Amino acid sequence: MGLVDHAGARLTAKPEEADVLVVNTCSFIDTAKQESVDTILEMVRLKTEGRAKKVVVAGCLVERYRDEIRKNIPEVDAVVGTGELESILEAVGIAPAQPAAPSPFNILRGRAEVRAGREAGAGTHKTEHGHAGLDGEKTFRPEGDARERQGRFSREDWQGAGHLLPTYLYDEATPRLLSTGRTSAYIKIAEGCDHPCSFCIIPNLRGKFRSRRFESVVAEAQRLVASGVQEITLIGQDTTCYGEDLGLKDGLATLLDALAKIDGLRWLRFLYAYPNRITGKLLDTIARHDNICKYLDVPLQHASAEVLKRMKRGAGAEIFLKTLEKVRAGVPGIALRTSFIVGFPGESLRDFEILEQFVGEAKFDWLGVFNYSDEEGSKAFGLDAKIPKRTIEARKRRLMKLQQGISKRGKQAWVGREVVLLAEGESEETELLWEGRTQFHAPEIDGKVYINDTGDLERLEAGKFYRAEITEAHDYDVVARVVGGPL
Repeated sequence: MGLVDHAGARLTAKPEEADVLVVNTCSFIDTAKQESVDTILEMVRLKTEGRAKKVVVAGCLVERYRDEIRKNIPEVDAVVGTGELESILEAVGIAPAQPAAPSPFNILRGRAEVRAGREAGAGTHKTEHGHAGLDGEKTFRPEGDARERQGRFSREDWQGAGHLLPTYLYDEATPRLLSTGRTSAYIKIAEGCDHPCSFCIIPNLRGKFRSRRFESVVAEAQRLVASGVQEITLIGQDTTCYGEDLGLKDGLATLLDALAKIDGLRWLRFLYAYPNRITGKLLDTIARHDNICKYLDVPLQHASAEVLKRMKRGAGAEIFLKTLEKVRAGVPGIALRTSFIVGFPGESLRDFEILEQFVGEAKFDWLGVFNYSDEEGSKAFGLDAKIPKRTIEARKRRLMKLQQGISKRGKQAWVGREVVLLAEGESEETELLWEGRTQFHAPEIDGKVYINDTGDLERLEAGKFYRAEITEAHDYDVVARVVGGPL
């Protein structure tokens, strides 16, 4: 988006108005692949029946099914993989702007225009086999190199996939468009993943773990805040590994400490923490800074030690409970989010009951449950004892029903509490309500705060922060009235 905008193209949120349609795809699980394919076919229809001249397919589906897309959907004019972001200008059919200018960080108005995960441009650290570390040499984590030798990143069976893994990284000078409004922004601090999880093909799609330079992340954050952004969410396949490939010790904690000192940054959070990398220094950093959100997202995937062993994850319910106890002791009042996979091959009823018992004891603030998706190319694809889909769906419903009760009791404890609220705009449910978030809600994935009383204010302004009191609680959402602000 940033590259084509910088090169002179005008972006539109309405596909029927576009001359070139770009579909950014996901290939993680079956439902995401199907959504991607359905969207491609819809854009092809707009090309054949409407004004569009080109359809370009980008992202992870291209890494996995490049040749099949070209063969089965000939109306697609170009494909751009996860390591080929520079190719977007040629694919779209426009020349790059010369000379390259610093990142403008233009902002698209309105959350609905374009979703958050589609905003990064192309990287400048691309090399043939790696990227520059602190000493200028190409480097990866030792775990990544070892797992490459073990075949973790093999793409031999993927027709059309490049033999070299993606090595793309964007930096602070990469042209970029923000699609998340003027107040909030995501910063991706790393690409790729080295973990051996047997259910996952992300390492094959996106390559080995590689961190952005420390100074690059800080520079981008400073520029974002200077442009008016007040909330930054750090993302990566595993943010807690940040800096290990650059020789940094406690890289994420050090980065958070630096970013938290940026004047004008009100909320800072990070997503996707690996459970065994939640260090004391990381927790101390979260607790020490008022503008680091008291929020931790730790996808645990399961609680049965046997299932976790087959997942190539390790640990189990007892270890996880001790970890959560350490987190809550280190950061009092922290909100905890996790996600689980049900129906992994070989998951017995006893395994599932261990998971249920763990969820009941852990009392997460936010919890997501995913049905196991049998992905060709993953190690789990070759496992026996596959679970019937009906059983998987029944287990998902059962676990979510348990969490619903936990969440409802937890939200009841919020009633009467005063919080700082980010107003996001009129509710999609009714124009009589507004929606907002607290620091305990990550963008787009958690429950909502419905605002039904603006107090002494005639109207609210989207993107502004207000003091509010929680007045009602439901299963996952709460209702609030504004008592002061904007802040």
